[in-house]
Amino acid sequence: MRERPYRRGGRLTEIGFGGAQVGNLYRAISDDDALAAIDAAWSDGIRYFDTAPHYGLGLSERRLGQALAGRPRDELVISTKAGRLLVPSPETADRPDDDGFAVPADHRRVFDFSRDGILRSVESSLERLGVDRLDIVYLHDPDRHWEAASTSGVGALAELREQGVVGAIGAGMNQSAMLTEFVRRCDVDIVMVAGRYTLLDQSAGADLLPAAAERGVSVVVAGVYNSGILSRASVPEAAHYDYSAAPPEILARARRIAEVCARFDVDLPTAAVQFALRRPEVVSVVLGTGTAAHVRSGAERGAADVPAELWEELADAGLIDPAR
Repeated sequence: MRERPYRRGGRLTEIGFGGAQVGNLYRAISDDDALAAIDAAWSDGIRYFDTAPHYGLGLSERRLGQALAGRPRDELVISTKAGRLLVPSPETADRPDDDGFAVPADHRRVFDFSRDGILRSVESSLERLGVDRLDIVYLHDPDRHWEAASTSGVGALAELREQGVVGAIGAGMNQSAMLTEFVRRCDVDIVMVAGRYTLLDQSAGADLLPAAAERGVSVVVAGVYNSGILSRASVPEAAHYDYSAAPPEILARARRIAEVCARFDVDLPTAAVQFALRRPEVVSVVLGTGTAAHVRSGAERGAADVPAELWEELADAGLIDPAR
């Protein structure tokens, strides 16, 4: 697995393991299946593992920590997120979680980007993961919390960075505009953008990536399949895009992209992964994976060689923006 350097002296494998699905995103998977997926990632050379307290109310962090225990710590990179505290909620423990994860609602998520909130969040993540340091911590979805996140939130992470508890700091979001402001105005090292630099949405190419290049900030791209519409060689009728049913114009565009890819013997999901890796600012593409088979297919897509002519034809057809 190829690696790329990121700010603060570390290196990330070009494909990262996204931990939402081992936190039971949308459906429950067994501990054995979660372990098998993480083991497959390690066997395929993936050394970057991303998680968050939000994923399964801590389940993803616990499973990841258990699966990586005993692995050479200096050979892997762990990132998690801060800004959503998990508060015990015994009164709702008999109900299912209402935020997309198939787990009991025995905790509730509370946004908190204060200094104390960030310190508590990181401390809890260290305990669940069973490690004494974190390589990367992102502020998690601070869309409605810019003031606190950009001041006390970043400040608390910077303290932990100075202490050596955290290696690199940044923010992770589903939008590029606020991430661009973090890059321009805050002392961050790395950001994660989900769904905004893909074959179907290159908005991060207009603001975030140029700002990152100017400031020397690294970028991790997630959500390259745009909620699944780009995850198969053929686009199904009932595809999802950006967490909702894909509108007709998006379905049509995705199918035209797939047709161009097929002419170059490249399947659509491979092109989706490789598209983001074209940019030098992008140090890794994180793929959400819950099975060993999905891990292996993602690793293969990351290792594929895609001819430059494919991108040229997509640009000439107006299917991607040549300037981004």
